[in-house]
Amino acid sequence: MTSELLALMGTAGGVGFIHTILGPDHYIPFIMMSVSRKWSRGKTAWITFLCGLGHIAGSILLGVVGIGLGLMVKKLTFVESVRGDIAAWLLTGFGLVYLIWGLRRAYKNRPHSHTHSHSEEVTHTHHHDHHHDHAHVHDVKKAANLTPWAIFIIFVLGPCEPLIPILMYPAAKSSILGVVLVTAVFGAVTIATMMGAVLVGTFGVSFLPMARLERYTHALAGGAIFACGLAIHLGL
Repeated sequence: MTSELLALMGTAGGVGFIHTILGPDHYIPFIMMSVSRKWSRGKTAWITFLCGLGHIAGSILLGVVGIGLGLMVKKLTFVESVRGDIAAWLLTGFGLVYLIWGLRRAYKNRPHSHTHSHSEEVTHTHHHDHHHDHAHVHDVKKAANLTPWAIFIIFVLGPCEPLIPILMYPAAKSSILGVVLVTAVFGAVTIATMMGAVLVGTFGVSFLPMARLERYTHALAGGAIFACGLAIHLGL
């Protein structure tokens, strides 16, 4: 293993870390979904890992195909850019739909009162909400099951823009080992950074007074995901 390849692997790891940390869309959706869906830490970590793996795999596949066909970096980065736009629109749309659904659910579950008359002289009023005993349990479960799949598909479509230029250098040297090692380092660091940021974020959120906002957790999650999508469109 040459010093040149070691330096490239170090660069791949550093770029993977910075690319992930500076892209809040890599972890905020998972933090907010974990809080709103009340996922366990194990489930949160597993879903984050799978989405991160899909995120990396899409760009690896494109890079390998591009290298095999002898395509220029410019052409591949253009394809990645188109994929990025599609993924950003999907993330924005998903966040908006989830925000609207969350607001609708919060409105339906607002606390309210019922007055009952047991006789001409005896009446009483009790206050409750439908947060814990919602009538449409099957609808909520169906939405909960579809949500991880929606996030996964969006992340598979979402590109890792820095990966292909990094891959092209060892490929140009005809070093298969270099391509494998650089890809492995970039992927491992990216996924580890995603999981670390998500787990730290969910741990931090657990200290916030979320009980008062429980009705609005789904709406807040949708709003955060929608904001991440907009930030990608605006290049933030």
